[in-house]
Amino acid sequence: MEVASLVLPVFAIIVTGWLAGELGYLSRSLSDALVHFAYNLAMPALLIVTIAQEPARNLLEWRFLLAFGGGSLVCFALVFLVIRAGGKHDLASSTIHGMAAAMTNTGFVALPILHAIYGQPAVLPAAVATVFVAAVMFPITVILLERDARGSAAQSAGLAKQILLNPMVLSTLCGLVWAITGLPIPAPVAAYLNMIAAALTPCALFAIGLGLSVEGLRSNLKATFALAVVKLVIMPLIVYGLCVITGLNALYTVAAVICAAVPTAKTVYVLAHEHKVEEKLVAATVSVTTMLSVATLLVALYLLSGLATGTR
Repeated sequence: MEVASLVLPVFAIIVTGWLAGELGYLSRSLSDALVHFAYNLAMPALLIVTIAQEPARNLLEWRFLLAFGGGSLVCFALVFLVIRAGGKHDLASSTIHGMAAAMTNTGFVALPILHAIYGQPAVLPAAVATVFVAAVMFPITVILLERDARGSAAQSAGLAKQILLNPMVLSTLCGLVWAITGLPIPAPVAAYLNMIAAALTPCALFAIGLGLSVEGLRSNLKATFALAVVKLVIMPLIVYGLCVITGLNALYTVAAVICAAVPTAKTVYVLAHEHKVEEKLVAATVSVTTMLSVATLLVALYLLSGLATGTR
C-alpha cells in the first residue's frame, strides 16, 4: 500500500528515537537540543523558503483557516464546556483539558509528514495551520490561564511580543513580506535554506520519540483515552466536514485533516507544567495520542489518498 510505504518510515523515526532513549543508547535530555534546533532553525528555514516562493494571493486561503481553525476551536469549546459543566474543575483545569484535545502538533508531526508525502506544495497549508496554533490557540490558553492578570498592560504587551517573536510566526511574516515583493530568492540563499530545512523531518520526529514517556500513561487513563478519541477521531471528522462545506481544494483538505489528526502538541504540557495544572494528564495524553496516531493517521491518509492523487 503506497500510503503505508510513505508513512511507516516517518513513524519508524519516532520509534527509533523512543528505542534509543528507552534502551539508554542516547540520553533523553538530547531531545531538548533536537527540538530547539528543529523549532528555531530547521522549521523557520522551511517556512521562509516555501512561503517566499509562493504567490501572495495563495497565502491566505480563508476556507482552510475556517476548516482547520474552526475545527480546532469547536473541539476546544466542546471539551471545555463539558468539563466545566461537571463542576469538578476550575477554569485553568478546564482550559488544559480543552487544549489537550484541540491543540495539535502541526509543526513537529503534521508538517514533516505532509512534506515527506506530498512535497513542498503541502508545506504551505501546514505552515498556516502551525501559525494558527501559535498565534491563536497558544494565546487563548495563556489568557485563560492568566485570567487574573488580563487587565495588565505589561502582561498584554509581553504576550504580544512573545507571539510576534515566535520562530514560526516570525519566519512566516518574513516569508510573507518577501512573497509580496514578488522577487525570487537568490539561488545561494535558497540552497542554504533548503539544506537547513532538510533536517526538520529527521530531527523533529526523532526528538518526539526520544522524549516520549510511557510512565505518564499510568494515571488518568479514562480521561486520557477520552481526550485521545476527541483529538484523533472527532476533531479530524469535524475539520473534514468543514472542508466539504466550504469547498476546499483536495490538497488543502488533506492537509487540514492531517493537521487535525496528529497528536496533541507538547506545548500544552509546557503550559500545564508552568502553571502546575493537570501535568500528569497532559503528559499521558501527549504520549497516548502520539502512539495511537500511528494507526489513526494511516487510516486517515489511506481514506484521503484518492483526493490528492497527482499532487506530487
